[in-house]
Amino acid sequence: MAKLSKTDIRYWQERIFFPEYTRNGEKKSTREYAVRLQHLDRRETFQLGTANKGVAGAKARDIFEHLKAHGWDKTLAKFKPSNLHRALAIATVGDFISAIRDTHTGNRKTLNDYIRAFRLIVSQAFHIQDKDNSRYDYRNRGRNEWITRVESIKLPDVTPDRIQRWKVAYLKRKGRNPLRDRTVRNSLNSILRQAKSLFSRDRIRFLELPSGFQSPFIGIRPEPRQSMRYSSSFDLATLTKAALAELPEEPLKAFLLSAMAGLRKNELDKLQWSAFDFERKTLRVNVSEHGTLKSEDSIGDVDLDIELAELFHNYRAKARGPFVIASEQLKPAPKPAGYTRYRADLVFSALVDWLRSKGIKGYKPLHTLRKEFGSQICDQFGIFAASRALRHADITITSQHYLDKKHRTSIGLGHLLSAPK
Repeated sequence: MAKLSKTDIRYWQERIFFPEYTRNGEKKSTREYAVRLQHLDRRETFQLGTANKGVAGAKARDIFEHLKAHGWDKTLAKFKPSNLHRALAIATVGDFISAIRDTHTGNRKTLNDYIRAFRLIVSQAFHIQDKDNSRYDYRNRGRNEWITRVESIKLPDVTPDRIQRWKVAYLKRKGRNPLRDRTVRNSLNSILRQAKSLFSRDRIRFLELPSGFQSPFIGIRPEPRQSMRYSSSFDLATLTKAALAELPEEPLKAFLLSAMAGLRKNELDKLQWSAFDFERKTLRVNVSEHGTLKSEDSIGDVDLDIELAELFHNYRAKARGPFVIASEQLKPAPKPAGYTRYRADLVFSALVDWLRSKGIKGYKPLHTLRKEFGSQICDQFGIFAASRALRHADITITSQHYLDKKHRTSIGLGHLLSAPK
């Protein structure tokens, strides 16, 4: 029998089918024909709307010929308009980010961190770079122009192959410096983890994604986890004496609450005097109308040293506003939407400069005080007490990131090595 041409209805009559589905565990089929067409590495199923095999074959042929002549977009618009909406509603990286924002109900800052990581990967994977760092210039629209270029990338073009190539290129930055190697691997894992979280099943299940869409991070593995255990580089008692002698009142408040109560920067910024219970010598960290916390687990009471509570009780007596850290800034410095704004940014900047002058370098000197606080609590009362004082969701976080051994724990048999008299 001669091979049938695709223009022949009989060719399509052999390829149409009744789609199957399962209901209550029983496999069934529809009563109307459908056809599955493939063209330019894309495949779609079209419902033909008839149980007549001859009519269905003719319609399948017409759809195929229209597809070859006009392409997918016009064919979907004519023969499958509802599917066109689903396929094209999220066509670009920007469409995806907008859809994620519209369906997200969690912490906004966390989502913005995830989006920032994904944009970074896309920009570097597609070589959307700026030699003059204009993507940081949000005042003169340099940042907006960079985002527009990144978000115009077609979402299907962001493939696991692209992500893997980006990962390899990122790792090449480490060079031959072992310390640099550890930093790069930690940064890579953090970026991957955040960007990958955008494509979790819970996030994308409400989105109108193209048929057959899969996360571009499928199969992308992080690098072996590098130890991020905190290692103390200063004596907190000595540093506290220097702070009491040298720091102005507002930076000193921030220093004491971070180093002796373990508060985070954002918690310091939003902290109000009503959070103190001077009778019980405690401080309540909670959500307020001025901002949220890192997580629900961050809510909790912090025990204060008697002297620290008395000092802040004296500060309270002369306070002129509701916030513990007073700031002359009427408004925070302008930043693009999605970035954390700090009411007392000038106070924190002054404190960070002072900490750096004392040899506390690092990426976040202020957060280093919180880590030192956790290590001190652990050394005196154990890891469970430290995890609770730091208000961590999981003790694993405490052990992996925050604690440093303060006392010597040698075996104690060194006296056997002494030379006999």
